[in-house]
Amino acid sequence: MGIQDIIEGKKQWRAHVARVKALPPDYQIVYKEMQKYLFKVGPIGLADGGLLPGIIDFFEEGVAAGKGVLELIGNDVAAFCDDLIKDSHTYADAYQESTSGKSSTDEE
Repeated sequence: MGIQDIIEGKKQWRAHVARVKALPPDYQIVYKEMQKYLFKVGPIGLADGGLLPGIIDFFEEGVAAGKGVLELIGNDVAAFCDDLIKDSHTYADAYQESTSGKSSTDEE
């Protein structure tokens, strides 16, 4: 990873954060909780993928439609996040594989 990649990554992250700050306060609170949860248990490629920007897109559409954030995701933020990543390889999966001696390519 070169210096240009780092600079470009920072620009993208700043643009991402600016989109979050443009959301109404209740959306921002829920987004930050989702982000915290996903960074803790989420998919291994979270930083490289489109999940977080996709959530912001979804929230921006909800704001444009005049809906409250809980109307979009429900009352259980963790359950909503779990549903988003249900088919993704997570850090928890990787940990379980490392402790059991299995890899994701092993046959059961």
